[in-house]
Order: sequence, then C-alpha cells, then structure tokens
Amino acid sequence: MSEYESPEWHPAFEEYCETIYELGEDELDVIQARIAERMEVSRPAVSEMMKRLEAEGLIESGRKITLTEKGMHLAETVVRRHRLAECFLTDILGLSWADAHQEAGKWEHVISPTVEKAMMARLNDPTTCPHGNPIPGSGYEAPALVALDSIEVGSDFTVQRIPEELEFAEGMLDFLEQASITPGSVGTVTAMSPDGTATVSIDGNAVGVGGFASARILVSAG
Repeated sequence: MSEYESPEWHPAFEEYCETIYELGEDELDVIQARIAERMEVSRPAVSEMMKRLEAEGLIESGRKITLTEKGMHLAETVVRRHRLAECFLTDILGLSWADAHQEAGKWEHVISPTVEKAMMARLNDPTTCPHGNPIPGSGYEAPALVALDSIEVGSDFTVQRIPEELEFAEGMLDFLEQASITPGSVGTVTAMSPDGTATVSIDGNAVGVGGFASARILVSAG
C-alpha cells in the first residue's frame, strides 16, 4: 500500500480535491470563489475547508489553489471511480447521462480497489466517461480538439468531449443527450449567430447550441 492509499479520507475531502482537479482540467483558475460556485456552498465554508486540506498536505494555496502530489493522487482516484461509475450506470444499467452523473457522485466514495478493477474489466478498460472526459490512469490520448464555436459554417465536426463545467449546468446533460450531441456523433455547423449560438445538423436534425455550451463542447474538425 502506498503512502497515499493508507488514509480513509472523509468524503468532503474527496469532493473538494475532485472539484479542484476538474476545475484545472477545464483550464479554469482554481480560486475559492470558483470552488464555491461549482460546489454550491458558501465562500466561508470553502475558506475553512481550504485550511483543513492544506493542513492535511492535500493542497497548496496562494493566488491559485493547487493539489499537492498527495492531493492529486486522491483526486485522480475519486475522478477515476466517478467516471467508471458513469460508464457502468449508462452502458450496463441504461441510465440517462444526467441520472448517471448524480448517482456516480455517490458511488465514487464507496468503490473499493477490488470493485474498481472488476468494473474496468467488465467495461473493457474504457479510457473516457460517457461524456468523453479522460479516466485518470487509463492511458487516454486526446485527439486535436477545438471548441464547437470555432468550427466554420458549412464544416463538419465530431463531438469528442463534454467538459465537467457543462455537466454542472442545469438541464445541460439531458439536452445534449437528447440532441445526440454525444462523443462520436458527427455533425455539420449550418449557422453561427453573433451571440455564439451554433446551429448544427446531427442525425438529420437541426439543433441550436447556445453560446455558453458551444464555447465549451470540444470537437475534432472534419
């Protein structure tokens, strides 16, 4: 057992480290206000937790908050189990994206190394979650990615990733799944509005994707 696997971390510690990891993954500056917004908790609560995480050697705080090696190990473990759970809940149990995301938030805290290994085998060693986000430790290699709103009108694209920031937007996962804006789906940008709204054609259906989402959905061109 490594030095990082010995403690039984409180779920709150796991969730904060997970959030810090995911904000960094989305290339957002990790500051207390952003953590509070993502986790829907008060800023004083975040400030207090940052002190506890720093005392445990899980983070370093300054102008930005960063995970230590120990904190990164914990975060990657939780994120990996969350994304594996999403794969299991959608691929094996048939849950919707939104329901799987909610349930995986509970499963991530109780999956043991033994169960994690069994899930990986049952799922044939996936490298991404259903939304295309990398499973830590899976060896995922990302293709060249650009935001949907950078695709020229008339050009084709393939959906690759729905970043975590969109997973936390109210109703977004349901909308994207129902519109078939899912990893592997091929579409064409048919119009782009001044406000950033992209009109795309996928599976013969025209769908309007608002500026907030089109600036964050990651696709490969062509």
